[in-house]
Amino acid sequence: MQSNTEYREMPIPASLEENIAIIRNLSQNSSDVLVNRIIVGEIPCALLCCEGMVGMSFISQLIIEPLTEIPPMPDSDALFEHVRSRLMLSVDRPVVRNYGELFRTLNSGFAVLIAEGQTKAFAFGAQGYDRRSVGEPSGEANVLGARDGFVEVIRPNMSLLRRRMKSPYLKLELLNIGTVSQTDICLCYLHDRVPAKLLRQIRELVTSTELETILSTGYLQPFLENRRGNLFDSASLTERPDVLCAKLLEGRVGILIDGSPFALVIPKLFVESFQALDDYNFKPYYATLIRWLKYAAFLVAMLLPALYIAITMHHPELLNSTLLLILSEAEAQAPLSLVTEAIGVLLMYEIVREAGLRLPKAVGGAVSIVAGLIIGDAAVSSGLISTPLLTMVAISVIAGYVIPDLNQAVTILRLAFVFCGGLWGLYGVALLGMVVLFNLCATESFGYPLTAPLSPLHAKGLRDVATRLNFRKLQKGHFTVEEYHE
Repeated sequence: MQSNTEYREMPIPASLEENIAIIRNLSQNSSDVLVNRIIVGEIPCALLCCEGMVGMSFISQLIIEPLTEIPPMPDSDALFEHVRSRLMLSVDRPVVRNYGELFRTLNSGFAVLIAEGQTKAFAFGAQGYDRRSVGEPSGEANVLGARDGFVEVIRPNMSLLRRRMKSPYLKLELLNIGTVSQTDICLCYLHDRVPAKLLRQIRELVTSTELETILSTGYLQPFLENRRGNLFDSASLTERPDVLCAKLLEGRVGILIDGSPFALVIPKLFVESFQALDDYNFKPYYATLIRWLKYAAFLVAMLLPALYIAITMHHPELLNSTLLLILSEAEAQAPLSLVTEAIGVLLMYEIVREAGLRLPKAVGGAVSIVAGLIIGDAAVSSGLISTPLLTMVAISVIAGYVIPDLNQAVTILRLAFVFCGGLWGLYGVALLGMVVLFNLCATESFGYPLTAPLSPLHAKGLRDVATRLNFRKLQKGHFTVEEYHE
């Protein structure tokens, strides 16, 4: 039996029997690989397909019946020329010349025709496998926008983009990566707007990866980001085709992965984590208010517990006497230190969130109710946790829901700020804040700074950051990502 890499370049032999024997050997007589011997034009042939990957009615009516009606042919060359020039059979008809291409097309839902005396094969697109229907995205809800989102199959995802972007400049470039899985991925870009250097670098990185398989975006994303210790992602994810189209208009590159309903977008800007599709459907003044609420929620989610601990433990003079008495009385009843309480509550919240996320939906709601009773009522009543601290942590956690795109970074930084605030007070919070800010400003993706258009400052780009102007003004002088390049 050939190894993963050896069989790919093996040419197809002219002997039909030898060809079938090699196919059966490589597939180890897998039950779903169907080899159907058939006489076409008096030439011995075989039609290969993978059960469950092709539409049976489609292949019977549009491929098998026309093949059986072919008149007698003098040899296989004449037969293949007749099939190529006289019969359509399928719109997608690649020519297969080695076993790597044969098995990749076969496992992608194609029917493959091999014949006696031919060192090549014809593949006909006959996909008919089950897939989830296009529905509303689960993680990017909106009020006034479209209700369709990407699915796990790459071809429908490509059609969702093409339906919205009918420009001939939209290019969808299919690549095949993964030494074992041979996963299809699609580079999406407007070739009149994307920087040529950015596209070349992304294509080289994607094609040079030596992964055995790619099952989701998390397999490929690390290869498209810097190897330095960045706290924030420099590639964004979206499951909305309208959002991806908007990014392509700015000169970005999107990557669709077969088997994943999420698209990678490169490069990413940090301010995009605070933007939503509904921002462009609401009135500008209301969208601006919502955006500034998100900025404030980000700071609250990351800093509020740390500031409470830092002020209470190290800088009580910043509090008025009434508030100081209330807090001191509440904390005097708790047996643990403020830092220990805060870290314990935050970790407990993450445990509850993970349990509710991984359990079946019928049980996940019960977990949240039980956890709320235990943490919110029993823990406070027993005196293990003080009410003010629990309130601060709860506000911080709720504020984090406003910016789900930054959830991972906020979760870790919240704990780090609590630790530094407990050790060194406001000085520790300020010191860690500067480290985070420096790390954020130093993060870049293929030469494009994550913090643009704030750093370096582009006044033109602030039209959709500090405020959200109406489209009468936004459409004047469309701002592309190339202007952000360092």
